[in-house]
Amino acid sequence: MQRWIPLVFVGFLVGCAHYQSQPLLPARTAEGLEARSLSDAGLQTFLETNAPELVKEWPRASWDLPSLIFVAFYYHPDMAVARAKLAGAEAAIITAGARPNPTARFLPTYDADAPGGLSPWTLGFTLDVPIETAGKRGYRIAQARYLANSARLNGAGTAWQVRSRVRSSLLDVRAADLNQELLTKQEAVQNQTVGILEDRLKAGQSSLFEVQLVRVAAAQTALQLRDAQKRSAQARVHMANALGVPVNAVSNIPLSFPAFERLPAPKDTGALRRAALLNRSDVLGSLAEYDASQSALQLEIAKQYPDIHLGPGYAWDQGENKYSLGVSLTLPVLNRNQGPIAEAEAHRRQAAAAFTALQARVIGQVDAAFAGYRDARRKLDTANELLAAQQKRMQSMQESFDAGASDRLELLQTRLELEAGELARANALVEAQQALGLLEDAMQRPVDGAGNSNSLPPPIDRKSN
Repeated sequence: MQRWIPLVFVGFLVGCAHYQSQPLLPARTAEGLEARSLSDAGLQTFLETNAPELVKEWPRASWDLPSLIFVAFYYHPDMAVARAKLAGAEAAIITAGARPNPTARFLPTYDADAPGGLSPWTLGFTLDVPIETAGKRGYRIAQARYLANSARLNGAGTAWQVRSRVRSSLLDVRAADLNQELLTKQEAVQNQTVGILEDRLKAGQSSLFEVQLVRVAAAQTALQLRDAQKRSAQARVHMANALGVPVNAVSNIPLSFPAFERLPAPKDTGALRRAALLNRSDVLGSLAEYDASQSALQLEIAKQYPDIHLGPGYAWDQGENKYSLGVSLTLPVLNRNQGPIAEAEAHRRQAAAAFTALQARVIGQVDAAFAGYRDARRKLDTANELLAAQQKRMQSMQESFDAGASDRLELLQTRLELEAGELARANALVEAQQALGLLEDAMQRPVDGAGNSNSLPPPIDRKSN
């Protein structure tokens, strides 16, 4: 018997978890952040696992919205935080399902008045075996599972927020580059106009006032061009932040923008509202929290019923073997767990009120975003009509110029009006895309149904980073 006791003790030690220190070194963490790039082998493996269609060629010839979204899923710190919270919530399920361990007691007793020739020692052992009643363990597990589901849905909401920031920053890059391109063309036309008017001024065919007006307009366009160049650089910085990488990782990468060529036709706001109310991750997460509050209330009600403790024992007394069996429980005479039950009921009412309030906010967000998107599309339609009219006028003026019926100044002025119309149309298109992004954020899914927002990318093991 004595030989087995050390073995049992060693077995307990072997089965125990051991602490391993994992210190955070700010310098090493900073180096890992600065070393992130879009050519990382770990990123390639992540894309091959989760979006193989995005790595049919590697390195990619250009980066578009879907590929950049997965880059953010891989790198952005918010995703790591969401995964860590989900891991903690799933670990809580194990904690909730753990059964209480029995307690062993060794009770040696020394009899100072023992008669001569008899051992004064009595050796006794007892066990305390707790038995939970009224389904408490099941309620704990249910509550933990609901909270884990809520954490998973909150992680999906984080994933959508990351996606939304990537889309918004990429759209800013597209808008700045497009403005820069159109303003460059407009500046070139204005400079040609200034040159013609200056020649006419020298010939006495134009006034200084006319020349100065065109010069001021050209200077304003030049300032707008510089501002567009500044916005383009800032947009790249914001895109890097949205991806979770340093700016040098995206400063020179080629970008493509097919995602911004689509503008789905507005649907019935009622259908969009219902889709948001039934599918938004925060709505589903709030519903899971309400279910968890229900399980918490069931658990507190079950705690009215005391657990049973079995106490089997053994004693060796003067060569005699004595066995005992004890049963104990807490008598619910002074309280019946009324306070915790009342708290759990209040928490359930609070969770229900929070769920209703969230649905009300979602309705308001969808209605406002839908109205904004509808109006932005109407503005774009108007800009398209005006641009079409200006293109026809430009074609007519070109034909007139080719026939010698109009001069180059008239041609340049017409072209300048066309360039202004193209710029207005480009700005209206960007506004419509921004409004579409707000509508998709209100629904937490693409308006045309493409993609799936209610999913959290899998955990990533990036020890090197």
